[in-house]
Amino acid sequence: MVQKNINIKNKKARFEYEILDKYTAGIVLSGTEIKSIRLGKASITESFCEFNDKGELFIINMQVDEYSHASHFNHKPKAARKLLLNKQELKKLLKEVNSSGNTIVPLNLFVNDRGLAKMNIALAKGKKLYDKRETIKDRDNKRDLARIKKSFNN
Repeated sequence: MVQKNINIKNKKARFEYEILDKYTAGIVLSGTEIKSIRLGKASITESFCEFNDKGELFIINMQVDEYSHASHFNHKPKAARKLLLNKQELKKLLKEVNSSGNTIVPLNLFVNDRGLAKMNIALAKGKKLYDKRETIKDRDNKRDLARIKKSFNN
């Protein structure tokens, strides 16, 4: 079976938040969900992570489109899905979220070489408006510099 490389990114996260710490988590999925992700039919742009009462971490609002070849046993597209981390990481994240008001955002969703779906998540702090403006300014300056270099080399 030839498997293409699946890497679904959350481009909004790096613009909206300042990344403090990164983790790689596994995801609990049903059969039709993983098949749909392997086809690249998922989106994490509007999603976020949240702890439940038992201290388990869930990803909320992640869109996984229904699998086209499934029967009536298909999954719900926006269901909450459990993320798998070890106990020390979960405790650390829970403490950080509760004490300092940080949030956990998904950065990208990928399928590893063993065929398992994994997600890079980050402990993040929301950016202020002026930080966002600065990010936009830096991006524009880099683009302009690249244009000048390209025209100079020709």
